[in-house]
Amino acid sequence: MVVYLVRHGQTTSDIEDRYGGDYEDHLTDEGIAQVTKAAEKLKDKGIQMIFVSSRVRAQESAKIISEKTGAKIEIEPDLRERNQYGILTGMVKAEARQKYPKEAEEAGNPLNTIKGAEDFENFKKRVISVFEKITKKKDLTTIAIVTHGGPIRRIFSKIKNLPDNTDISLQDCATIKIETDEQGKRILETEGVVVSSK
Repeated sequence: MVVYLVRHGQTTSDIEDRYGGDYEDHLTDEGIAQVTKAAEKLKDKGIQMIFVSSRVRAQESAKIISEKTGAKIEIEPDLRERNQYGILTGMVKAEARQKYPKEAEEAGNPLNTIKGAEDFENFKKRVISVFEKITKKKDLTTIAIVTHGGPIRRIFSKIKNLPDNTDISLQDCATIKIETDEQGKRILETEGVVVSSK
């Protein structure tokens, strides 16, 4: 199976400088343009199915890709972003630093679990488990998975065998092409992905 792992486009919480994660927001006009450009690159790849996070921004992105590729969409709730920010979720960052300075500082390290957040290990297990389930589907040869930065980092790290604290920068609409078979999973191409060594 060939898998195109795609991050959604720019969102309203990006430009409003909010703590996102499990926050429901929409694509901006720029985000729509970014996804349209990514969809154009994917339209002739033979994608049969798009598996997408249950979050609105990912579904808006998947719909644009579906319109270009003709692929059907299936919502997979376990592809959703981690609730990394707990009580800070949805807050403008400057306001959060005033109200919850301790939590705002802790939120900078994704391995931390602040009050109200999803535990990092549970998140990692959830994402890898749903990725394994999707890639075991025998009736599909080429798919897209449209999700968020957090899940993409966990899948990329698992395949590359990278430590959890590896700094992986993902642009909006970053795309990773993965090949998976009985021998394992391999990353064939990346676009918009930068791995920094510490």
